[in-house]
Amino acid sequence: MRSLLAATLLWAFSFGLIKRHLGGLDPNFVAAMRLLLAVPLFLPLLRVRGLGPGLVARLMTIGAVQYGLMYVGYITAFQFAAAHEVVLYTVLTPLYVALICDAYARRFDVVNVGLAAVAAAGAAVIQHREGAGVAWLGFVLVQLSSLCFAWGQAAYRRLRRERTDLRDREVIALLYLGGIAVTVIAATLSGGWATLTKVSGTQWLVFAYLGVLATGAGFYLWNRGAVQVGAGALAVANNLKVPLGVLVALTIFQEQADLLRLALGGGLMIAAAAVAARRGEA
Repeated sequence: MRSLLAATLLWAFSFGLIKRHLGGLDPNFVAAMRLLLAVPLFLPLLRVRGLGPGLVARLMTIGAVQYGLMYVGYITAFQFAAAHEVVLYTVLTPLYVALICDAYARRFDVVNVGLAAVAAAGAAVIQHREGAGVAWLGFVLVQLSSLCFAWGQAAYRRLRRERTDLRDREVIALLYLGGIAVTVIAATLSGGWATLTKVSGTQWLVFAYLGVLATGAGFYLWNRGAVQVGAGALAVANNLKVPLGVLVALTIFQEQADLLRLALGGGLMIAAAAVAARRGEA
């Protein structure tokens, strides 16, 4: 659990930093740079001997979804929503973990569907304001990225429990390489590499924090912790970053918000996610 808590603290500052300092850059470029700066931490530790091409491909696929596709949607969402909204919208990750488990088990759980409806109602409360149409794009993008993150951590957790001989630090680089493949292609297609000449000194410092610490150390700590704890503890840990991230965005980064709507809508979303976490633990 300590690994999950450490990752959560690293991530709490990411939302405000991205919104304030990197909002003018191409989001696909930002996603690619975070992973490119993270992978050198673990490339020297990579051990592929004995893994086989099938396992290597499986690990890279997990990274392509959990890191690559997730980052493309998540960072693009900052173009349409405030940092405190983005972090709040990630609260539904445990619910998606539950729905993914239902899908794997080929069952339909009406309670989980109902919880998803409650969470959507909470988002509607937050977004019920003039000009909120564009902000809904941010909500949808965060949900898509949360689905990718939920599937990725569940898939890695399942793989590692099948292959107890693997060591996280010796294979984590393969996940980053999978994510890099997706984000580099996305940045190339969007023309994001032209952004490279526009990066300021302050932005490079932000990239250093986001890439080396939040992405590099953070994702390693998170996936290692996910293997060690139960499903219920993992679901709860997923949401620890929400109050911390919202608090940091509203205080340190001084974002403005309708606190009543934030409390009502966020309360509905957090309640739905908490019930999903408890049911998952059971």
